[in-house]
Amino acid sequence: MQPLVIYNTLSRTKEEFRPLNPPLVGMYVCGPTVYSDVHLGNCRTFISFDLIYRYLVHLGFKVRYVRNITDAGHLEGDRDEGDDKFAKKAKLEQIEPMEVVQRYTVGFHNIMREFNTLPPSIEPTATGHICEQIEMIKEIMARGFAYEMGGTVYFDVEKYSREYNYGQLTNRKLEELLEGTRDLHGQDEKRGRLDFALWIAAKPETLMRWPSPWGWGFPGWHIECSAMSRKYLGDTFDIHGGGMDLQATHHTNEIAQSRACYHSAPVNYWMHTNMLTVNGTRMSKTAGNGFTPQELFTGNHPLLEKGYAPMAVKFFMLQTHYRSTLDFSNEALQASEKGFEKLMNSYATLQSLKGSPNSSENIEALHSKCYEAMNDDFNTPVLIAHLFDAVRIINSTADNKASLTQNDIDLLKKLYNDFVFDVLGLKTEEANSKLSHALDNVVALLLEMRSKAKSEKNFNLSDEIRDKLLTAGLQIKDTKEGTTWKI
Repeated sequence: MQPLVIYNTLSRTKEEFRPLNPPLVGMYVCGPTVYSDVHLGNCRTFISFDLIYRYLVHLGFKVRYVRNITDAGHLEGDRDEGDDKFAKKAKLEQIEPMEVVQRYTVGFHNIMREFNTLPPSIEPTATGHICEQIEMIKEIMARGFAYEMGGTVYFDVEKYSREYNYGQLTNRKLEELLEGTRDLHGQDEKRGRLDFALWIAAKPETLMRWPSPWGWGFPGWHIECSAMSRKYLGDTFDIHGGGMDLQATHHTNEIAQSRACYHSAPVNYWMHTNMLTVNGTRMSKTAGNGFTPQELFTGNHPLLEKGYAPMAVKFFMLQTHYRSTLDFSNEALQASEKGFEKLMNSYATLQSLKGSPNSSENIEALHSKCYEAMNDDFNTPVLIAHLFDAVRIINSTADNKASLTQNDIDLLKKLYNDFVFDVLGLKTEEANSKLSHALDNVVALLLEMRSKAKSEKNFNLSDEIRDKLLTAGLQIKDTKEGTTWKI
């Protein structure tokens, strides 16, 4: 089997994956900021990294998967501007900030369960790790890469850039970054235009505040991930992931904080998921084309013709590579819905197949191709194409156009268990499963009635049952082994 190859955002190349401490793999993914409903971009990111987590475990690695909850220190602007979003939401609703946090954290977990994602090994919160963040800030200040102004501590980007490459993750030079940033004109206490806050002094009206060596305040957005990843995964770990929108600011600043603190690169492999579009236009609330997962499930949005089941939506997302743009449209969602149904129907058909002495298909080679696809930077579109090769083989065998040995049938069942259910994390919808079970019983009863009618030479009733089932969308076939049916 070929080795696992991962595209590393930092080097912008595919690299053979070599964990620091095999078989243990340390993976950190930037989790949600829980002051609003989870959006589909988050879902796409977490579904992608759930896939990566599942596959690494499937390969035999022990994975410590850390996904944080941002529940403090998130201002309206990436450059430490505006109000604290949690406090603003709490004031509007006249509730405690942690009530906001709790409500949206529960909502986030519910959505992740709908998509059948596995929980992370550790899910730390920013508010639960204030001490670690303060200690890391103190270390950065001691090394001369941060300064305090009026109770707020800023990271000195230009000083850091004299020793390290600040823009290495996005491959941009400091001069380019400075050109794209407004001049301070003496209106800001920061020394440099790119400097960012590690600790922010509390205003009189600030609700979420903690004591620190610099006075009462709260942590900046970027320091939380550096402090928590360091605590649970060490100074340097294997994989850090998130959406591509985090590269330029959040992840760039994480690298700077960590290098400034302990002089080594915090992460070996940076991985980023691409953005979402709707009918070719970038998805956003301001464009009016952004919808929540619940709106997608119910169809309660002007752009949606109907609601789509969570597994059909997940299957739709997995049909596009995690590094490629994912475009939502009703046509694409409905095509994925049909594809997912076809995949699951073939699995049901597989259960009734009986082995032949000889085989016309090479199932072992197909199984190997599935691994090859996943080993090439988790290439789910190619994997799914191979799974539909399995669907074709199963349906052809059921129609007596192909033959499989019992070993082949068992290997196809393993293929489904390994890749459809284990790695992709797909499952049959519970309601559909119950309906399918009921349908099986009804059809079995009708086929029994038809068999009895044939034995009593009541061929008119026998043919009528067959024709009525066909009209209802069920095709039956009489064979030497008995009567079979399919949708």
